[in-house]
Amino acid sequence: MLELTVLSGKGGTGKTSITAALAGLASKAVLCDNDVDAADLHLILHPDIKEKHNFSSGWKAIIDPGKCNQCGLCISHCRFDAIHDNKNQLEVNHFQCEGCRLCERICPEQAIRSEQNTNNYWYVSSTRFGTMVHAKMGPGEENSGKLVSQVRKKAREIATITQQNFIINDGPPGIGCAAISSLTGTDLALIVIEPSKSSLHDADRLIKLIESFNIPAFALINKFDLNLELSQCITDYLKTKNIPLVAKIPFDKAMVHAMINKQTIVEYQPDSNISKEIKRLWHKIQLSTHTVHLHQVI
Repeated sequence: MLELTVLSGKGGTGKTSITAALAGLASKAVLCDNDVDAADLHLILHPDIKEKHNFSSGWKAIIDPGKCNQCGLCISHCRFDAIHDNKNQLEVNHFQCEGCRLCERICPEQAIRSEQNTNNYWYVSSTRFGTMVHAKMGPGEENSGKLVSQVRKKAREIATITQQNFIINDGPPGIGCAAISSLTGTDLALIVIEPSKSSLHDADRLIKLIESFNIPAFALINKFDLNLELSQCITDYLKTKNIPLVAKIPFDKAMVHAMINKQTIVEYQPDSNISKEIKRLWHKIQLSTHTVHLHQVI
């Protein structure tokens, strides 16, 4: 079983569209959306939810007005200005509260308690391409890395039980906690880069992260023909990093039209140049399976 994680240094490179297209080409695969902060793979795959689970994330302070004597000690000690006097009653602004629990510990009347946030959920769903594990975080919630680990763990359990050949992860952009959790233990990383200076800069940071995990990586340039000069710079850069450039996807508005129709580009225009290039990309990934397994043994 090969676990492939599709990543990008920045958002907006077309990573999810590429992931969805690969999911449509794969057989016996479990799909996993690791971009839990801003999940969008479901927009194309339109999953039918079979299981829904809560995920606890961080803490929130709650003041019991019956016990509070409004001494103001919690207000003076809160470094995040999260506690306010509202008509002679102290209240916690949960958008400002960082869940440090200091107010709970210093309250002389023990009028403050902390509860874990449960504004996050993860799901097991069925799609036309197979089982999908995905999640949804509430605005400003924490522990996205732990949530990524949870959905990946469930995806691997399902893939093992049902004897699937692949796990395909739609990873988050950037190099933050969620990206690190997406990379940990994966077999192969596919980096999606667009021909812009910001994308090349952020791809360089992502590649350094991948190198620290000693994970084999491929790269593709999406919308390469929008800036041929920068695409060549990216190609030259990848050579210095010994990262194979496995595909160059041209710009085509059909990609947008496919998303609007909740389809992958391979479904929407199966004979288009983009679809043919993505099919060749998937063939290269399948061929790499033996090399990746050899790398794991070594």
